[in-house]
Amino acid sequence: MTFPGSARTETVLNTSVNVDIRTALPQRELIPMIDNAFAWLRWVERTFDPSDPDSQLGRFNSGRTIEQVPELVEVIHRCNELAETTDGWFDARIGGVLDVSGYIKGWALERLSRALCSAGAVDHRITAGADVRVRGSAVPGRPWRVGIRDPRSGSVRRMVFANDLAIATSGKARVVDPRTGEPQRGLNSVTVIGPDLAVADGLATAIYAMGPVRGRRFAMDLAAAEPYQVMIVTRGGRSVITPGFAAYGVPAELAG
Repeated sequence: MTFPGSARTETVLNTSVNVDIRTALPQRELIPMIDNAFAWLRWVERTFDPSDPDSQLGRFNSGRTIEQVPELVEVIHRCNELAETTDGWFDARIGGVLDVSGYIKGWALERLSRALCSAGAVDHRITAGADVRVRGSAVPGRPWRVGIRDPRSGSVRRMVFANDLAIATSGKARVVDPRTGEPQRGLNSVTVIGPDLAVADGLATAIYAMGPVRGRRFAMDLAAAEPYQVMIVTRGGRSVITPGFAAYGVPAELAG
């Protein structure tokens, strides 16, 4: 099936990123739009690379002079907010070094999604590994259909249908318990859905770090008070969802 719009996939932010625009705009507008999208993501990669001592984040960690980058200030502020919200389970300063890897990808994609909307590309899907941001329609009158995959087996566990939703899954990348510094192995994956991919990404990381008991309790409290819903997959493969999660889709075997 041929869709209006344009799509491109590149490797950036240490993963494969796909930008799929379905708004029927002329190619003379779409091509520069997608060029700018990946230019933005590469800028984020260069600026926030914790392994590069000459990135702005690397210079910040070493106490050297940094450029006046308002995005760096914003990211640090948002990470501090998430640390407070999660009682320290989201921690971007493990070992005294600032590493925003658990937040920056979701933040970059959320900013990109908003920029695409402002430019007129109101129907789009951005996918980066297990993080997805959808807006508008896949085709006129139909929402986007997103399969939430088990990061270990690759199988689709749940199918989500949405016109405006952020979906972040944690589990494949190494997540440590910020209180012990040890890798967390108590869960298979955590998926958080809601209105902002940056927040969803950070919350998924935090809940995964909490482990099965504390994570489930936090997820239920979160879903009762905030516009975010959670699916936790245990090591045994059992799915636990917060009450509002079911409104966004069905188990994969029922999706058809």
